[in-house]
Amino acid sequence: MRKLLLSFILIICSCTIFAQDRQAILKIMSDQQTAWNKGDIDGFMQGYWKSDSLVFVGKTTPQYGWQTTTDHYKKSYPNKAAMGQLVFTIIKLEILDKNNAFMLGGWHLTRDAGALGGYFTLWFKKINGEWKIVCDHTS
Repeated sequence: MRKLLLSFILIICSCTIFAQDRQAILKIMSDQQTAWNKGDIDGFMQGYWKSDSLVFVGKTTPQYGWQTTTDHYKKSYPNKAAMGQLVFTIIKLEILDKNNAFMLGGWHLTRDAGALGGYFTLWFKKINGEWKIVCDHTS
């Protein structure tokens, strides 16, 4: 009976921790969307791992590094008009373990220069107690 009770308690604790992790990751996405819609690429980039090991895969080749990714965004979206209004659609968020999560979603930009959109997959990793995007494949 004690083993059953202990197992039940561990399951409940795990579910609570994963729920907190899920909310933390969803907040990152919400904060990114808000920053983007204010024209704040530096704020948008706060959700990413600030490391040369960050991987971003877009239409061409993989790019490495937080600064490289930031520079790419700033070149591709030089002003608020080019950035437009961003909306994320989260299709799936799966907490894989206590330090890794996977997200599948869509993105849509509304702007005067024409709408854009596509899909993304994100690998989140908990680094120093904070969730960060360590790999982004956006099409």
